[in-house]
Amino acid sequence: MAMVNNPDFRSRLRVTTSYLSLVFCLILAVPTVADEGEESLPAAEYSGGANKCMSCHKEGKEPAAHEIFMTKMGISGDPDSPFAEGSHDCETCHGPSKTHRKKNRKDGTRPLPSINFNANTPVAVQNEVCQNCHNGNPLFHWSGSMHEEEELACASCHVVHAERDPVFDPVAQQEVCFSCHARTRSETFRASSHPLRFGEMTCTDCHNAHDSNNDSLLARSTINDTCYTCHAEKRGPFLFEHAPVTEDCSLCHNPHGSNHAALLKQRPPLLCQQCHSPSGHPSTAYTSEIAENSFQQRFLLARSCTNCHAQVHGSNHPSGVTITR
Repeated sequence: MAMVNNPDFRSRLRVTTSYLSLVFCLILAVPTVADEGEESLPAAEYSGGANKCMSCHKEGKEPAAHEIFMTKMGISGDPDSPFAEGSHDCETCHGPSKTHRKKNRKDGTRPLPSINFNANTPVAVQNEVCQNCHNGNPLFHWSGSMHEEEELACASCHVVHAERDPVFDPVAQQEVCFSCHARTRSETFRASSHPLRFGEMTCTDCHNAHDSNNDSLLARSTINDTCYTCHAEKRGPFLFEHAPVTEDCSLCHNPHGSNHAALLKQRPPLLCQQCHSPSGHPSTAYTSEIAENSFQQRFLLARSCTNCHAQVHGSNHPSGVTITR
């Protein structure tokens, strides 16, 4: 209490309080400084149509976007198009971007559009733009899919401004998929494989990249149903069925490629002996080292077990209980 009543102490306290008040007022008066390299921009506004965008993004300039008018998205008479009457043309997808067209930063660079389909915009924001229109049946199960969980953007696979999206070309589509699935690419170069690299089929013949409803993004409910779309003769029903065939084709076959004939995971008889070696016929585990006579060779050479059991996928013959005919 003695210190509080001291005139010198009260005088110093008033000076200190006045100084702190002045500092506080100065802090409030200083405008907020943006991060280095940034500058504050006015509220986002629309620029007024595709004609203004095409002055910079026309044919011969980089990046060119004129080919979008050669696609369904660029048809102004289509009510589902971003260029339909009442829409904002390019800015239907890119957001209000008047500052991108008019304003340059102090360093001479131009502000980016509100939404960019690259690393400058979060994947969720990009995909929301696309799904505003493309959220029909093919994309019904996108949410929760492996590609969605891996934060894959639509623009990572699709090229909207191209006259023909590369993913619709059988060979170019593989390059898009293989940019992530390198192991699958290597399997397609094995001795036995589906004709992917020749353009006779595509990844999407078997897989639906937008779906999460089936294992491995399969286009059909099961592996077998997917295989049967081309190999209908293996579907059956058969009078005498081979159990692994009806269960899962991939128990014996590697669909992306194998160094064994017919996409087999292992050459026969080793493949067959995984199930049939312990008992029954033949009860001996045959290998190439014991091919000493013609009797043993029939289990090992040429088509091995299928030299006799030719109808390995199933038989409708009255005497086909051992699928030999």
